[in-house]
Amino acid sequence: MRLRTAGNRLKIEHSIIEGLRPVLERLLAENEAIRSIVPGVIKPVRDARGAIRIRVTVPVTNGWKAIALSQGARQELFISTTMSSNELDAALISALDR
Repeated sequence: MRLRTAGNRLKIEHSIIEGLRPVLERLLAENEAIRSIVPGVIKPVRDARGAIRIRVTVPVTNGWKAIALSQGARQELFISTTMSSNELDAALISALDR
């Protein structure tokens, strides 16, 4: 499958939770230390209501895995970066607040 990209840094293999794409695009625009973001599969969950929330969960080989929650669904985000967990949390909060 060929990846669709936004600025060669947001790699889209699956659909994205409604309202999440602008947040990810702001995150990439504001942070050059983020090499790429690959959203994973969307899964339904009961506790994902209201505004979009994103939390960093675990380190992966080249960055961090995060979970986005909204619209009754969760979506894994694989974020390739050299940022620390705290730096990435601050960047996510900044992108979500706009």
